[in-house]
This record gives sequence, C-alpha cells and structure tokens, in this order.
Amino acid sequence: MSLYRGEGIVNGTPEKVWGCVKPLAGTLRDQWDENVSSFEIIESITDTLCISRTATPSAAMKLISPRDFVDLVLVKKYEDGTLSSNAVNVEHRSCPPRPGYVRGFNHPCGCFCEPLPGEPGRTHLVTFFQTDLSGYLPRSVVDSFFPRSMAGFYANLEKAVKKFYT
Repeated sequence: MSLYRGEGIVNGTPEKVWGCVKPLAGTLRDQWDENVSSFEIIESITDTLCISRTATPSAAMKLISPRDFVDLVLVKKYEDGTLSSNAVNVEHRSCPPRPGYVRGFNHPCGCFCEPLPGEPGRTHLVTFFQTDLSGYLPRSVVDSFFPRSMAGFYANLEKAVKKFYT
C-alpha cells in the first residue's frame, strides 16, 4: 500500500479552494473533479463529523471499474484559517456495496488548505491518501494511475476555483 501526497500553491483564498475541494454532498467537488462522480452523506454525527459515500467513475481507459468508498469524515477549521478534511474507511449498516461498483477502502487520508503568509489570494494545499482500490488490479495499473490523477487534480482545481469564484 502506497501513501500518495500532493502539494501545491493554488490561486484563490483558502475559503474558495476549500469550497471546491471539501468532500461533502451538495458541494462543487463533483462538478469539476473527474475522479468523483458523487458524494452522499450517509449519516451526520455532528456539524463537523459525518459518514459519507464517494463514488468514482471508471478510470485508466476503463481498466479501473467504478468504485465507491464509505468514510468517516472530520472537517476542521483552525485558528490560523487552515481548513482540513480527514477521513478513514468505515462500514455502515445502511450503506451496502452498490451494484456495478467495487467497494474501495481508504486508509487515513485528507487535505489541508492553508493560508499563505503575505499572499491572501493564494492557498497552500496538501493532499494525502492511501487507497486500496480492491478488485483484481495489477499493481502497475494502480501505480501509474495515482500520480497522473493527482497532477490532473491540481490543474483542474486551479481551473475550478477560477470558474466558480471569478
């Protein structure tokens, strides 16, 4: 299992970047992120803690079938303006695997949107994940997909912030 980490500077305030990346239902993420087809809140535990299901489309020329992931997600805002989401796989009685999807497994993962000191219109974004896609995938397919997918994520995020907030 590999730990993948992405880091970049995004043009936009942390609130705007967060508006595009937060992993919650009814947000902008599934409108621009090509690796997300839907988010669903299975259970709200508190205003910052929930269980969500994320669905992903097929990928890598359909070598990777659609997946769904069920996670416990904690959203937090820090005093310095940093916003974060942290998640880990859970099982939930009302969320069985969906027909046509392979159930994936997220080990601890998340993202941090940090203000850049002296640059109020820019955000330092750090993402990390350890995902077991499950199913019968050759390791080489997984290892080539994730780095390319993360690079595309940052490029598409930059475009999304511009599109939704200018």
